[in-house]
Amino acid sequence: MTPDSVSELVRVCLWTAFWVGLPVLTISFLSGAVMSLVQVLTSMQDSAFNTIPRLIAFFLGLLLFLPWMLERLITYTVSILGHLEKFAR
Repeated sequence: MTPDSVSELVRVCLWTAFWVGLPVLTISFLSGAVMSLVQVLTSMQDSAFNTIPRLIAFFLGLLLFLPWMLERLITYTVSILGHLEKFAR
């Protein structure tokens, strides 16, 4: 295996991880920002007020994007296992 093929394999792996995690991380970030803004505007400093809606948004986003995420991971896995002989050299 050449250094170029290793770097390509790592690059594809990192991009796949980035795209798989992006939707859920974006939803978590946006819901956290909105809840923090609501906390600032209402002067409510209860930690459960911030945590519970963020968790709900995270799980709803996970349920919504899970089929797409699994399809992306399966495609990546099939491409790696399909070219296994190339990586074994």
